Amino acid sequence: MSCLMVERCGAVAFKRSEQNAIQVCMLADGTLNTGHAGVLLVERRGSYPLIDLRILKTSAQQGEVEAGTRRKVKRLLSFQRYCHASRLLRGLVPHTSGSLHLLDDDYLGQAAHMLSKVGTWNFDIFLFDRLTNGNSLVTLMCHLFNVYDLVHHFQLDMVKLHRFLGMVQEDYHSQNPYHNAVHAADVTQAMYCYLKEPKLAEQLSPLDVFLGLMAAAAHDVDHPGVNQPFLIKTRHHLASLYQNTSVLESHHWRSTVGMLRESGLLSHLPADMSQDMEQQLGALILATDISRQNEFLSTFREHLDNQDLDLQLSSHRHFTLQIALKCADVCNPCRVWELSRQWSDRVCEEFYSQGDLERKFGMEISPLCNQETDSVPAIQIGFISYIVKPLFDEWHRFTEHSPLSQTMMGHLNKNQAHWSRLRYAHTHSDTQTHTHAVEPESEGGGGGGGGGGGEGEGEGIP
Repeated sequence: MSCLMVERCGAVAFKRSEQNAIQVCMLADGTLNTGHAGVLLVERRGSYPLIDLRILKTSAQQGEVEAGTRRKVKRLLSFQRYCHASRLLRGLVPHTSGSLHLLDDDYLGQAAHMLSKVGTWNFDIFLFDRLTNGNSLVTLMCHLFNVYDLVHHFQLDMVKLHRFLGMVQEDYHSQNPYHNAVHAADVTQAMYCYLKEPKLAEQLSPLDVFLGLMAAAAHDVDHPGVNQPFLIKTRHHLASLYQNTSVLESHHWRSTVGMLRESGLLSHLPADMSQDMEQQLGALILATDISRQNEFLSTFREHLDNQDLDLQLSSHRHFTLQIALKCADVCNPCRVWELSRQWSDRVCEEFYSQGDLERKFGMEISPLCNQETDSVPAIQIGFISYIVKPLFDEWHRFTEHSPLSQTMMGHLNKNQAHWSRLRYAHTHSDTQTHTHAVEPESEGGGGGGGGGGGEGEGEGIP
């Protein structure tokens, strides 16, 4: 099949998906309205509008259009390389579990070496993304599908699979410092490590693995780089659509369903089976809503206290996958410091960008988004203390202190101590600066009086 034919087939599939899209009412938790059983509202791929009408009129719009064009050209070139270089389309399907389907010869060496170690916790996703020319998510997912033999088990069409994964990767916003395709690849690699945990691995079905990897890859697709409160206070249409509840997560899920249907990846399966898979994907992605953290954590803790988590039950395995995805989504503080620090800087850069927008348009600046008062160390210490550590303490219990879990907890404790030292240095520096500023007026009296002023940083972490 030529590249031109593939592109034309894709255009036809997209047109049909537009014609066949059915809209229904959906509850905030992702379940269907009983009046419309078996039907799911999907969103068109790339349907996310600009965040605010006032922002639409800024000079940044032209740059965004140009960036979008460059991404489309890059994807076309990437797909052409796949058509001409892939052994699959030449009829030479590799049978070894470690084979690479989608890499050009130039990348095979170093990228293949990295993929041979993809199950190790010190996997450097930033390096892997460079080696795969920005295609880390597609390459990683195809490799993992091959490792688990999911293509054969579900009789998937490799061209459709690549098309779907290409859509997912492209619909992450590369201009986001944090919520981009590299983050999705990082979460997917972490999810793979968790799926390999002995406590869990021996109980998982192929469907569990398929859903876990798919949810990890698509859990933040089309993320706009701002949070839910921002969408609510700017009266974004998605906030109204989802009644201000799990707005982003619902959009990530429905966009994923739209791409599944547009690509036709599951079209060969019975309708009831594909719809059930869509629903289960939704339940996994919706679990990443940070506002539901206490809900999931208390249920998980209760199961562990009562020792009644039975992984032979599909419902209990599904709940455990939800917890695993939540862990994968916030695991950055459990990585080695060199990787963890990069992610911390990226997420804070994204927070600060939102704060700058809010300041520019006279809105109240959201918590953690004020670059002048919310330091990176303070944000990270609060994040670790209130979100990450409570969750991973329970995961540590669940895995029965597995080697991976012990490694993660070791990194977490070291990173927390490192951030504490940096916050101390930051607040001490601020105190010194403030002291020097007031010395000329105070004639040198009480030079150390402002020492406690910075201690409140990060207290407002949710």
